[in-house]
Amino acid sequence: MSAPATITRPLRAYAAVTAAYWAFMLSDGALRMLVLLHFNGLGFSALQLAWLFLLYEVAGIVTNLTAGWIAARFGLASTLYAGLGLQIAALVALTQLDPGWSVGASVIFVMAVQGASGVAKDLAKMSSKSAVKLLAPTGEGALFRWVAALTGSKNAVKGLGFFLGAALLALAGFAPSLWAMAAVLGAILIAVALFMPKGLPAGKKGVKLTSVWSRDARINRLSLARMFLFGARDVWFVVGLPIYFEAVLSDGTDPGRRAAFFLVGGFMAVWIIAYGAVQGFAPRLLRASEQGRAAQAARLAAWLTPIPLALAGLALLAGGPQPWLTAALVAGLLLFGFVFALNSSVHSYLILAFSTAERVTMDVGFYYMANAAGRLLGTALSGLSYGLGGLWLCLATSGVMAGLSWLSVRRLRDLPGP
Repeated sequence: MSAPATITRPLRAYAAVTAAYWAFMLSDGALRMLVLLHFNGLGFSALQLAWLFLLYEVAGIVTNLTAGWIAARFGLASTLYAGLGLQIAALVALTQLDPGWSVGASVIFVMAVQGASGVAKDLAKMSSKSAVKLLAPTGEGALFRWVAALTGSKNAVKGLGFFLGAALLALAGFAPSLWAMAAVLGAILIAVALFMPKGLPAGKKGVKLTSVWSRDARINRLSLARMFLFGARDVWFVVGLPIYFEAVLSDGTDPGRRAAFFLVGGFMAVWIIAYGAVQGFAPRLLRASEQGRAAQAARLAAWLTPIPLALAGLALLAGGPQPWLTAALVAGLLLFGFVFALNSSVHSYLILAFSTAERVTMDVGFYYMANAAGRLLGTALSGLSYGLGGLWLCLATSGVMAGLSWLSVRRLRDLPGP
């Protein structure tokens, strides 16, 4: 795919892409909390809850691997609209879940719908992130600032979605919440389609699917580091921590469970919103030159690794829920989020800096395929490690994965380009 000759009103295009991405991520965060808390309330085990999200992550791997080619072939706007439309279909489909179904049938159905949602999410993400490469102005630090603004605001909105999902479940119930989200997202899709200016790449015939594989050693190494980085987060974030907090906060009664929904969703929302805010401010917090970003990524990964390992030691020492452990987890995981956000922001800049305009959708798709693989690995290990050892094992596994991310990226600055 070649860069467009002229993009009319690039700021308006950036605003439209950002609005579509915000709307999608709000629904994505809300849906995750709706599913997690609803099925935990129905008595699903930690491993069964992890299974609900596995196909979502598998779909992300497949989608990201092919989405770059699809965008190069059919155009960035087409993949963005397709992602929004598919998410609406997934929300509507989930309203058809029958409480009378067996656990096995429910898991299979929700896995399938979550898989469709995973495809939708990664179509929207690849389109939005690739568009920044084409829309950002030239100049020292401009690309980093625009990437940070999109990524940081997106994660803040997704964090709000976590709280929204928990609140909707407590106040309106499962199916009404899904219908409301589908209606709002449909209205936003129509508005974005009407107001998107012309000029985004329309696609190019003859682009081969095999071209999605990157031949740039820097992109391959960065993608491997990204996989382990997001695995390090999701191994405690997806199943372990929400279940631990609900056990601590709920007294087992229906009012107690509803109150726990708000508190669990509130913490998850605060974590994601703070993470997004740090990403947005990353260009001001990280003062390295453009050439020094690769070394910076390695330092941040090294700083991240000890945090979950120390928390794992505290959780093992506590032997179970304790007030002091809960306080330590809140503080420690907020610190984890701060370093993680800076590291993720540098990664998001580097993938666009390493890419060319002609290959941007395919390189970004390949990179986010690794991102989805990390979430898949983290999701699977979250349910497995919590079932085998509890929260301490989730956190210890997180530390190991953060260390692997550091090993993957520590020599990145010495690698040649294509």
